[in-house]
Amino acid sequence: MNKFTIILPLLFTSLILSNEVKAENNSHLSQLLKTKQCENCDLSDAGLVMSNLQGANLRGANLVGANLSRANLTGADLRNANLSGASFYGANLSGANLSGAIVNNSDFRNAYVQGVIINNTDITNAHIQGVVGLPATAGSAEQFYAWGVSEDKKGNYQTAAKYYSQAIEMNPDLAQAYLSRGIIKSRYGQTNPAIKDGEKAEELFKAQNNDDGYILSTRFVQLVKASTDAEENKGNQGNPTFVNIINSVAPLVLKLFIP
Repeated sequence: MNKFTIILPLLFTSLILSNEVKAENNSHLSQLLKTKQCENCDLSDAGLVMSNLQGANLRGANLVGANLSRANLTGADLRNANLSGASFYGANLSGANLSGAIVNNSDFRNAYVQGVIINNTDITNAHIQGVVGLPATAGSAEQFYAWGVSEDKKGNYQTAAKYYSQAIEMNPDLAQAYLSRGIIKSRYGQTNPAIKDGEKAEELFKAQNNDDGYILSTRFVQLVKASTDAEENKGNQGNPTFVNIINSVAPLVLKLFIP
């Protein structure tokens, strides 16, 4: 039998099946946009930028790789949906239900998530920089600390400080979060709060037998106090001694205590 008589039918079959799958996806996409009811739909790689999906039923849907940047998903039902690799950049997810959703490598940067429900949802591998309204129970203390470190490295110090504070709220014994937050406070000339955080970290590291942490905390507190004494009644922010504190301690903290 001529090999072309075998290859050509297979090729046509492949094309037909491909078109059928594409047609089914388009059908699901059309269904979603017309009715906002698309439970268990296949919407993988769908382009839904700026779509109005308020209150949409997407429970169990396949949204792998879909682009929902700046979409309105207020109150949407995304329970048990697969959102891996999907983009929700700048989207409004206020009040949405993401319980049990898969969010591996999902992009939620700058999204609005006030009142979002994320029971049994692991957001460890999601991108959440700049998210507005993330509940304190969204992750573990260690995860909030890791997000703080990520923002810290980018120079987004105020955002980093908020993550450190959330980490401390969830785990008051997380010594590295106190030290990292203290360093940020010192950047803004908040010497007394910085010393307080540093001394708390020092106390915790000592109790936890963490020699590296204890030495760093002690060094930080001593440097801030020395700078405060030398520059009393003067602005600390930006002076060489104060900059030296940050440059000598901060990189070591971020290096040693990355979760």
